Amino acid sequence: MSVAAAFPIGAATTLAELTADPHPRLALLREHEPVSWLPELGGWLVTRRDLALDVMRDARTFTVDDPRFSTAQVVGPSMLSLDGEQHTRHREPFNAPFRPRQVHDGFAAFIERETGRLVDALEPAGAAELRRAFAGPLAVAVVTEALGLAGTTAETVLAWYDAIVRSVSEITAGRGAGTEGPAAYAQLRAAVEGTIADRHSASLLVAAADRLEPPEVASNAAVMMFGGIETTEAMITNALLLLLRNPDQLALLRADFDLLDGAIEESLRLEPGALVVDRYATRDIQLGPATIREGDPVTVSLAGANRDPAVFPDPDRFDVRRPNARLQLAFAHGPHHCIAAHLARLETRTALRHLLQRLPGLRLDPERPSAPEGLVFRKPTTLHVRWGRAA
Repeated sequence: MSVAAAFPIGAATTLAELTADPHPRLALLREHEPVSWLPELGGWLVTRRDLALDVMRDARTFTVDDPRFSTAQVVGPSMLSLDGEQHTRHREPFNAPFRPRQVHDGFAAFIERETGRLVDALEPAGAAELRRAFAGPLAVAVVTEALGLAGTTAETVLAWYDAIVRSVSEITAGRGAGTEGPAAYAQLRAAVEGTIADRHSASLLVAAADRLEPPEVASNAAVMMFGGIETTEAMITNALLLLLRNPDQLALLRADFDLLDGAIEESLRLEPGALVVDRYATRDIQLGPATIREGDPVTVSLAGANRDPAVFPDPDRFDVRRPNARLQLAFAHGPHHCIAAHLARLETRTALRHLLQRLPGLRLDPERPSAPEGLVFRKPTTLHVRWGRAA
């Protein structure tokens, strides 16, 4: 019997279905085939939370250090694509600036100013598309500030990011990287090397260069740029969409802004910006119902794990008062837990507070509906809203 025949639900699962609306199929897989072979993916998909944790915690058995890892094909080895001692060596120089206290002290005032500036520009219009007019620019501005790249602007960083994301997504979908992503990375690397050469710069890249070679600093800068823009833009956009789609939950939040952190964790649970993380088996192992062979690709569905009813009762419901929402796995887990999770939370908290307090009557534009989509990264393509008195 073939692997696909042993896992019929996985065999019938298409990437198009997982891109458009993955949650019904993920629920079916989680219940009947929590580790399932997907022919279209060319690997295993893990959808149950306990098994997802097993994979992410065990970097010796399920590694990222494999030539097939998509991001490394574009930007080279980094903390994202290395394990063991090399992973520690790449990650440690960047740990300190992203601890909770350092994040608040280093970024809170900048994020407050930048958010205020963006809302000031939006406020008179009464309508906007908030993904590209607000969430994206805020994420880009914070990443640009954090990296402190010499001689660049937020617009340049965004252009590099867009090109790199497209290349990584193409590789993940089984196609070639193309030329735009590698070309953008070459420009980013040159900017990183120029920043490092300016030893008087306050950039965290200069400090990292005391322990890493310039190409290693550049690859990690690309990873932080990639994650800091993509996932934070998605966090803000997805959280706002869920709140505006659920007016009862929005009313609870407006009545008590102490619920804001819970609303953010719940939105991360229901619609994580990154749907999956990839690993590769280093040995034969039994994982749930499946026998994984050495070299097999193993993809953890963060979206599937985050709606596991064994952990989250009524998992498809958006509940800003859910007591265990912080058990969500949107930032992954184990040694590769997102290094800038505290910064992303701070940005999202500040963004939502400004939008909800300063734009009265904020609501979705009924003439331009929005829905999240994406195979690897998930968010609405656009988020059109209105505010002020309804017509």
